[in-house]
Amino acid sequence: MTLILASRSSARRQMLQAAGVEVSLDPADLDEGAFKGRLLSEGATAAAVAEALAGQKALTVSSRRPGALVLGSDQTLELDGTLYDKAASLDEARARLGQFSGRTHRLHSGAALACDGQLVWSVCDTAELTVRSLSRTYIDAYVATNAEAALSAVGGYWLEGEGVQLFERIEGDYFTILGLPLLPLLAELRGRGVMVS
Repeated sequence: MTLILASRSSARRQMLQAAGVEVSLDPADLDEGAFKGRLLSEGATAAAVAEALAGQKALTVSSRRPGALVLGSDQTLELDGTLYDKAASLDEARARLGQFSGRTHRLHSGAALACDGQLVWSVCDTAELTVRSLSRTYIDAYVATNAEAALSAVGGYWLEGEGVQLFERIEGDYFTILGLPLLPLLAELRGRGVMVS
């Protein structure tokens, strides 16, 4: 059985394929801002937002793909109770890295499976990342050479690239940091017979 990934994320697709999961993409095209805003207005935590967004993406695609197992995923970044979205400009990315400097933020990665318009499984995992003290010179140089990561990743970094230099301590699962709680997902896929156990 091919798993449908309700996303355009090449990173998540590559993670799944590298783990031996057959996957095809069918983006949910959800209005994430409105959905997230509603959840936050209802008092949802950052972790709950990641898991709920993952579930909504899976449900959205599942409703148009009968019989298919659909994976939704999402990630939120939280610093001192504030949620951050991807930076809209390089200036914003530089400012954000300045805010993260010398502090610990949390990445919450949610995943959910849906089939025939019903949510059948979900999980959220959290990692804590402590950014070392960064000089303005370093931040400027980092953003100049890592502009794509600065704008495409919520934290402004790809841990699997030069972004690892931003940190002094990381606590949590590597795949969760990349945006998908892969180990619990693989266990669930094996349990459902999608993969050989």
